Amino acid sequence: MNKIALRLFLLVFFLPLAFAANAQGQLPEWALGPFVRPESVNPIISPNAESLFFDPMSKQKIAWEASDVFNPAAVVSKNKIYVLYRSEDRSGVGIGKRTSRIGLAESNDGIKMKRNPEPVLYPDEDNQKAYEWPGGCEDPRIAVTEEGLYVMLYTQWNRNIFRLAVSTSKDLKHWTKHGAAFSKAYNGKFQDLKCKSGSIVTKIENGKQVIAKINGRYMMYWGERFMNIATSADLINWEPALNANGDLDLIIKPRKRYFDSDLTECGPPAIVTDKGILVLYNGKNRGDAERDTNYVANTYSAGQVLFDLRNPSKVIARLDEPFFVPTAPFEKSGQYPSGTVFIEGLVYFKKKWFLYYGCADSRVAVAIYDPAAKK
Repeated sequence: MNKIALRLFLLVFFLPLAFAANAQGQLPEWALGPFVRPESVNPIISPNAESLFFDPMSKQKIAWEASDVFNPAAVVSKNKIYVLYRSEDRSGVGIGKRTSRIGLAESNDGIKMKRNPEPVLYPDEDNQKAYEWPGGCEDPRIAVTEEGLYVMLYTQWNRNIFRLAVSTSKDLKHWTKHGAAFSKAYNGKFQDLKCKSGSIVTKIENGKQVIAKINGRYMMYWGERFMNIATSADLINWEPALNANGDLDLIIKPRKRYFDSDLTECGPPAIVTDKGILVLYNGKNRGDAERDTNYVANTYSAGQVLFDLRNPSKVIARLDEPFFVPTAPFEKSGQYPSGTVFIEGLVYFKKKWFLYYGCADSRVAVAIYDPAAKK
């Protein structure tokens, strides 16, 4: 290899690592991290063609997680971490062309996973059939109440309109679907709104991460292209916040020439801290001249934004650089080769933070932040 070729090799493979180290090494006090990938363990969940399941749509057994597994949620229960992840079968070719179902895995250490042989949430012969056939159930986020009710926000996809939906469970395996989160708000005004990605606000109480109330109501940040707020009295029926004109109140927007220049999509459950409400989100870089040239075009990286606890739509601070970027080969190859670390699961477990993320829409991985190591 000549000198020019060697320099190009080093630039392509090690420049992203330099940016990641720089971004993580300069996190402000209000931000969470740095998150470190454990050595030689990722990806922790990969496709499995041997997992079979009787599919209510096709009326036959299928390999429900044979193609890709990605975009995981996570929650702690009985001193274990449970990961709920999106899986795709081989029923089609291309992003959004297959059927998605949600699988379940459990772990004693947050790394080694034991998977449930069948999905726990999927398009079924039920009252949500019109909204989930044939695309399925996608991209879960999950949180739990103090009483032990698990609340999952996920995307219903009928290949016409994608909708943010709600499902609840007491055991993580048997789920009750409640339909679209915004279906009853404002007399059905947003029933057919294309929406996804709900991040319920949580807090750490007695060492456990549980759903919190803000100003007397449950609250979530939600949205894919922009970030919005919604509130609820029962965790099932949600009302999006509106501006003075009666339109959705867009509180976070993409920024030209930043890593989140194309979209700002909500990630895992938000967290109440002593500084405010912290939201970790997925930022997509544009593919044109208005992108951040420090990162590959169309890359998904992760950012953080801090909101005022008393006025949850008021931004106190926002990272200008991502705290987490694609670096590993499996994060830059697969369904989304531009590079993707798509964060959806965040849990506080044994005094550490475990961040679960999708890798290029094809694998599941974990990164860990140890607050004790930062001191």
